[in-house]
Amino acid sequence: MTAERARVWLWPGQAAYLGPQLRWDLHSTPVHCLAFGVDDAFVVHAPDGVWHRRSALIPARLPHRIEAGAGRMLFHYLDSRTDSAGVRELMAEALGTITATHRDELAVLDHVHEPDELHRFALGAPSQRCIDRRIRAAMDSLLAEPERERDAGELAAEFGLSKSRFLHLFSENAGTSFRRFRVWSRMLRVGAAVEAGASLTTAATDAGFASASHFSDTFRRMFGLSATTLLAGGTQITTAPAITRSAPAHRP
Repeated sequence: MTAERARVWLWPGQAAYLGPQLRWDLHSTPVHCLAFGVDDAFVVHAPDGVWHRRSALIPARLPHRIEAGAGRMLFHYLDSRTDSAGVRELMAEALGTITATHRDELAVLDHVHEPDELHRFALGAPSQRCIDRRIRAAMDSLLAEPERERDAGELAAEFGLSKSRFLHLFSENAGTSFRRFRVWSRMLRVGAAVEAGASLTTAATDAGFASASHFSDTFRRMFGLSATTLLAGGTQITTAPAITRSAPAHRP
């Protein structure tokens, strides 16, 4: 039987990976990561504990290591514009620094090949939490032009804020630092460029990374493996349009 190709979906500010278990070293992602063991449970190693679960929400910037079980893994990377606070409400267990056991776990696993439905069940309905409009605009700006060397002070001035106040609001609202979100926006641009046929080296430098080695080192720190390992075997990348969220129909 031919092995299933790994898939990567890119949405504005988000990404998802569906594919075989890989060797993930210690890493910390710039945005929140919603992880599912598609065919088996997996182990999360975090600073405050080790947990064996089928699904877990791992906060941005938390150093952790994933030890996958048999079969495939699904990782859904979420920026705060997708309402990660609402996603946390869908997790049934609070386990120290992470939360676990998604309430619609079975529905998510039933729709791993349908990105629209996967997105809908994984994220659920939006909560009432609002992001500061200035920070949302700053995040949108970084995602639209990740290659620009925009200093936090420049954006702060656009919104009539001091640099320190802007950085505080950004971290509070985005759930990650300004610097790490800017790197995340560049990673998404690299993925879209590779989908369009660019080499990793060209995609990385065009997206704002100083060099191919800078991109490679950053990718490994973020995801615990190299980009070439992730793309080996013909990983298929698909850029998807933004999705309007609505409440999924829960299972009886």
